[in-house]
Amino acid sequence: MQRKLQFALIDEVDQIFIEEARTPLIISGPIGKSSEMYATIYPLVDQLFADSKNHKPHTKIKKKRLGHICAELKNAVAEAEPHATINIKEKQVELTEAGHEKIEALLHEHQILPEDQNLYDNHHAQLLHYIDACLRAKFILTKDIDYIIHGQEIVIIDEHTGRAMKGRRWSSGHHQAVEAKEHVTIQEENQTLASITFQNYFRLYDKLAGMTGTADTEATEFEEIYNLQVIVIPTNKKCLRIEDNDIIYMTKKEKYQAIVDEIKARNAKKQPLLVGTTSIEDSEYLSTLLKKHHIKHRVLNAKQHAQEAEIIEQAGKPGCVTIATNMAGRGTDIVLGGNP
Repeated sequence: MQRKLQFALIDEVDQIFIEEARTPLIISGPIGKSSEMYATIYPLVDQLFADSKNHKPHTKIKKKRLGHICAELKNAVAEAEPHATINIKEKQVELTEAGHEKIEALLHEHQILPEDQNLYDNHHAQLLHYIDACLRAKFILTKDIDYIIHGQEIVIIDEHTGRAMKGRRWSSGHHQAVEAKEHVTIQEENQTLASITFQNYFRLYDKLAGMTGTADTEATEFEEIYNLQVIVIPTNKKCLRIEDNDIIYMTKKEKYQAIVDEIKARNAKKQPLLVGTTSIEDSEYLSTLLKKHHIKHRVLNAKQHAQEAEIIEQAGKPGCVTIATNMAGRGTDIVLGGNP
């Protein structure tokens, strides 16, 4: 039984109060329905888009993650009646009228939907639920970015920490659809019984306090949302960090070549290097490039979480190159020279 919410002291407070403010805390329970239908529906959705020209990216979105979220979308050419429209930025995918007609025909063909009925009949709402979940699994949720496969289990990657969140599952059938996509054991679907966001939960406390090295930039939000003042404590010693200007490259190939050149130059001087990436996919791609140039390095991402302590412990050694996701971000201390 929980005691009265009187006082909370939060470490890395801006991550919890600002970055993850809308992350829900969920109590869930079994829905009591079979999840095997996802294994039946996903191949039909896959068949619907066997031709990569049968879908198009939303015309108004930026190609921010287009290349590595869904490579086939990058150069897709929309047909007169594409089967779906995908909005990568908003993480939404919708069937067009032509797409609905095609998937309905496939359902009739495989005797999932009776010939004299259509997909929009009220008693077929669950079929639409399966289709929507499978569409999201195919185009929005991507291996080594949103999740990894561990044995027969789909493990979610936390977008804020880069860590594998074993035991956490997507709702609304999305997890089951991804399990069908990756041909692993499909587990029972759950339903949300109760939920509350981090923001609303912590506002129930009588008093709040916290600390972080990056609170000043969020001072306005802390005051407006939580009625908290930010006090800046000066560092004990002068900060020696040099902040260079950003460099923008026209292509991914040029950017990664510049990164490799910079690593080679600094590695020749025996400087320890920590190279940050935004996803498991990017960290492994950079690792492949470094291997081609015979540069010894370690990779730290959700797949190597068991070796995290040992990798971080020696990341400061002269000449050590560490490629990491945001796992090596907040609260990670790397000792220059390495630990003895």
